Amino acid sequence: MLDAAQLAALRQSLDTLVAGSASVTAHTDIYDLEPGHTPQAPKVRRIKTPHLHTPLFWDICKTPRLVGILTALLGPSGARLQSSKINLKEPHYGSPVEWHQDWAFYPHTNDDMLAVGVLLDDAFLENGPLLVVPGTHKGPVWDHHAPEGYFCGAMDPSRREVDFDGAVPLMGKAGTMSFHHVRLVHGSAQNVSDRARRLLLYEFAAADAAPLMGIKNLEQWNRQLVSGTPSNQPRMERVPVRLPLPPSPHQGSIYENQTSARNKYFQRRETAPV
Repeated sequence: MLDAAQLAALRQSLDTLVAGSASVTAHTDIYDLEPGHTPQAPKVRRIKTPHLHTPLFWDICKTPRLVGILTALLGPSGARLQSSKINLKEPHYGSPVEWHQDWAFYPHTNDDMLAVGVLLDDAFLENGPLLVVPGTHKGPVWDHHAPEGYFCGAMDPSRREVDFDGAVPLMGKAGTMSFHHVRLVHGSAQNVSDRARRLLLYEFAAADAAPLMGIKNLEQWNRQLVSGTPSNQPRMERVPVRLPLPPSPHQGSIYENQTSARNKYFQRRETAPV
């Protein structure tokens, strides 16, 4: 989906953003930091909303080839960028992400929604590729709450609600894009290889899908249309919903949400080199 020049430009822009993390010592609106991060040895696990910080990441959303695929998958109303992020898994210590459904975080009036994963590096089994459980997008919305009742952004693997052993790794060459439905169960293991795995993620919704939790900034919401026109008439469908409430006591990113999950599937190895 991306040519060599586009890929090189994205990587350079990402390197510039990561370099800026040397000026911070805690999570910010841009940076979600790995455990062990210091200004002298920066370790970033996520860049938040890169499309708001670097124009190139927004430009990729509007490329005709991508918009054409979004139109085919989301329908004729158009497509809206919900958000974006870059998950970084550096060699030997990239943090895992527990099993979850994106729909649990932001239910809408209909579920014509998906995530696009843009491989900025080759993805292979050892460097923590995205793992998806086929068919789960047609099933229930599973509980993503901790036993105490608050949202933690993770399924409890001890309940064995889906066949995690049947998960499929989304592997491919840098420049490849994957597309997965908003209700598909997915996660990823720690990077245990000596090669990085950096994944740019875009979350898109049909233009006629509206968030049940409300719109914080209508002007910004409308600006993020990549096709279609603004409308105040959302399409309502009968879709299963669990609200992400009460909110997690650890806000900021899915990594922070999931720190309060009681049972975890992916165990982090603590043998990463310093």
